[in-house]
Amino acid sequence: MENTSEPKKRLWSMNFFLLWQGQLVSTLGDSIYEIALTFWILYETGSPGLMGALLATSLLPKVLISPFAGVIVDRTDRRKMILLMDFIRGVCILFVGIAAIFGFLEIWMAFVAGIILGVCAAFFNPAVTSTIPDIVPISQLVQASANLSMLRAIAQIIGPSSGGVLYHLVGPPILFLCNGISYMISFVLTFFMKIPKSTSQDQQYNFWQDMKDGFSYIWKMKGLRDLIVLAGFLNFFATISIVLLAPMFKNSESLGEVRYGIAMAIFTLGMLAGMVFTSVIRIKPDNKSMVLTVSGLLAGIVFSTAVMMNNFVVMAILLFIGGIFNALVNVLIESTVQLTVIQEMRGKVSSIKGTLTMGLAPLAMFIGGLLGEFFPIKTIVFSGFMAMTVLFIPLFFLKSFKSFIQYNPEQQKIGA
Repeated sequence: MENTSEPKKRLWSMNFFLLWQGQLVSTLGDSIYEIALTFWILYETGSPGLMGALLATSLLPKVLISPFAGVIVDRTDRRKMILLMDFIRGVCILFVGIAAIFGFLEIWMAFVAGIILGVCAAFFNPAVTSTIPDIVPISQLVQASANLSMLRAIAQIIGPSSGGVLYHLVGPPILFLCNGISYMISFVLTFFMKIPKSTSQDQQYNFWQDMKDGFSYIWKMKGLRDLIVLAGFLNFFATISIVLLAPMFKNSESLGEVRYGIAMAIFTLGMLAGMVFTSVIRIKPDNKSMVLTVSGLLAGIVFSTAVMMNNFVVMAILLFIGGIFNALVNVLIESTVQLTVIQEMRGKVSSIKGTLTMGLAPLAMFIGGLLGEFFPIKTIVFSGFMAMTVLFIPLFFLKSFKSFIQYNPEQQKIGA
């Protein structure tokens, strides 16, 4: 089931190091770009509803294409796919930056750029995800997932905390340009990677059959199916809350853009602490289900409490704590999927999982933005996080879910 064409003795091989560096640079650029784009839209339109609609439109192509992209990823050279997607995104965002610098950037251009980024991400994400188990030892897969999540956390600490300040100091055009450059740096680093060939790459290609196989594979594994459904609903309610955080901070005299960036950085610092924990402390398989469920439950409670705080310091402390629990949930979900899915199905499963978990996100963004036009934004954000809390309660009683999360590759076979 596993491709063993290349020795895998240690976690920090040259391949993993190059992947880590490339992802760090591009993710840092993305985090700054996200801050710049969000507030650029809010200041240009003044409408949280239009902001939500724009973000939803940007995400929709990724959602629709992801299942098809996974099938293609499993049948193509993953290194070339990663390179191509980085190059296209780099050119696209460089154009956005140049357009902004020379004063001809329009809202519709941001729509088009968002669509292009979404399409590229639909191919890029499963290519990277399916590559990780082939360039690191299976015994260190959780640590690898934690380290990659950690770099995203580092980028989200530096990006938002500096993004709000840089937005006022240099303006969005320069920030857009920096993101385009970051993709090009990632492209250069990936060029030197060596990724083992997928065992399904040489097999006969049948697109629709592969799609069917991917859905069938997920459907037959009840634990995997339940995990993906859970992730989908969690993402839906989280997105409703998250999409309204920027306008919530912008409309508050005691908060504002700079504190929004600081708050997001502190939350991500908490995530980083959680990633460090999972990268150095091995969570025993028998404890994974309890850690996942309790962490998710506490994350929802802490986030709900944080947004109701009038004291920014207290809010920041709660966001840090919530970030720790959120990191534990993310790492355990991702590593469980990687451990339980065979190599030739990883791309398909990763894409389908991405589609099903993210499929409701555009709707959530639109609903969140629309609700923000008519109801108190803080109340909506609180309700979304509380809904996340409720979703974790049934997991204490689902034996099939517990057994799936606690899968041990050293004692069990996949599907056992």
